[in-house]
Amino acid sequence: MAEERFGLSAALTTPFDSWGQIDAVRAVAHARWCLAHGCSSVTLFGTTGEGASIGASERQALLAAFLAEGVEARQIVIGVMANAIADAGLQAKQALDAGCRGVLLAPPSYFKGLQDDGLFAWFAAVFEAIGPQARGIYLYNIPSVTAVELSVDLIARLKQAFPAVVAGVKDSSGNWAFTQSLLAAHRDLAILIGDERGLAAGVRLGGQGAISGMANICPERMLPMVQEGRDDSGLTAFVDQLVRYPVIPAVKAMVAHRTGDAAWSATRAPLVALSDNDARTLAGLLDRIGQTKAA
Repeated sequence: MAEERFGLSAALTTPFDSWGQIDAVRAVAHARWCLAHGCSSVTLFGTTGEGASIGASERQALLAAFLAEGVEARQIVIGVMANAIADAGLQAKQALDAGCRGVLLAPPSYFKGLQDDGLFAWFAAVFEAIGPQARGIYLYNIPSVTAVELSVDLIARLKQAFPAVVAGVKDSSGNWAFTQSLLAAHRDLAILIGDERGLAAGVRLGGQGAISGMANICPERMLPMVQEGRDDSGLTAFVDQLVRYPVIPAVKAMVAHRTGDAAWSATRAPLVALSDNDARTLAGLLDRIGQTKAA
């Protein structure tokens, strides 16, 4: 039987209350909305979710809240962004022990100028720390954040050495030539396109979907891109505008606009919320693409 296609996962943005604590009620409600409007899963603690700002106890509590409120573990991917092997292994193990669909695992980002041999050793040690239940690992290539690029050769080495562990790659490099090379070399992996502007073309070349910040805002609009590789010039034009702003606060401002709930705009330090003027400008553009059907 063929493996299930990955599909669309919302890189879930994280709501904070007026005291700066995670608002689990809003988070669960938002996840349910995403799942009801086309997402096959939600990804907690990724880049869009400000995962690097969320502590271990908060991670455990939010995951527990999701499960207690009936969000199925198989619908949850957990983002892991840690430098220490022990921390990355523990966070991943907690997710997999809970039955989560998988783990989006970023490389260590504090040390710079890393070589493939060192990165291979780090990932191998994390897999060992997870233990025998290690599975469903999606390698996270986002060099604009980590300053570490996962090479096509490194990904091949990891897949060959850990075929039951490495399930795929999320490529948020924004480098189309790299994405093409990755898709050509790794048809055996679920390649997920992080930049919505390359999503439809990536799917046409064999990509299995996306973990997407835009899925917080218009997941149904994205489904033809994810399922059919259908271009959507209106959506890609909006993303062109959105990335001119700080992306995480911009996504939160658009969720606030979609829901009519200003509380969604709150970020956690060191990030700051989008200005009211910028939020209004971006919201106007979002409303405009709502009138434009996918090509």
